[in-house]
Amino acid sequence: MLLPSIKSYCDQATKGFDAISEEREATLLRLSAYFQAKYKANTIPKAIIICTHNSRRSHMGQVWLAVAAEYYGLPTIETYSGGTEGTAFNPRAVAALQRAGVAIQTNTENTQSATNPVYELRWNDTMSPYQAFSKRYDDAVNPKQGFAAIMVCSDADENCPVVFGMDVRVATPFDDPKAFDNTVLEAQKYEERSLHIATEFLFIMKNVEL
Repeated sequence: MLLPSIKSYCDQATKGFDAISEEREATLLRLSAYFQAKYKANTIPKAIIICTHNSRRSHMGQVWLAVAAEYYGLPTIETYSGGTEGTAFNPRAVAALQRAGVAIQTNTENTQSATNPVYELRWNDTMSPYQAFSKRYDDAVNPKQGFAAIMVCSDADENCPVVFGMDVRVATPFDDPKAFDNTVLEAQKYEERSLHIATEFLFIMKNVEL
């Protein structure tokens, strides 16, 4: 079961469904249909959430898509993230997810580099932790075929014209909270982006019918 803090966060996020535009709904429902078809074919759906640096929005997307499937009682979904280049999972994004209720700790025994630490994320008490670190979308830990490529930033969408092995590619760009780093609005904007992504990815999974 989801952690109570995560369940409460999702309850709040679903209240934002009415604010999703018809155009955006149509885009999100393409993903609903893809995941639905995979489930009905008795196949585990897979998705790689992609942004430029795999540092903020793509990690948020991976978490909230997996949480959304669990929130709606759907079977297993495998979610991954990556960038057109690797950097680090930004601590501001880590903190925003922690404030949303995700349990996060640093894995000191498994690190990519001093500047790219590995974090362990959990949203229920029994799950194996999601190992979060920055990487390219085609990193060895990510699937090589049979997945949805979800582009969550315009830059990655424009500069990564081909994602090899994908079944479907859908662009759902979100504003980058990086624009507010080191300002008084920093925490607020990271929380807004997390909630925005959670709302839309919950909407995707709500519209999956088995």
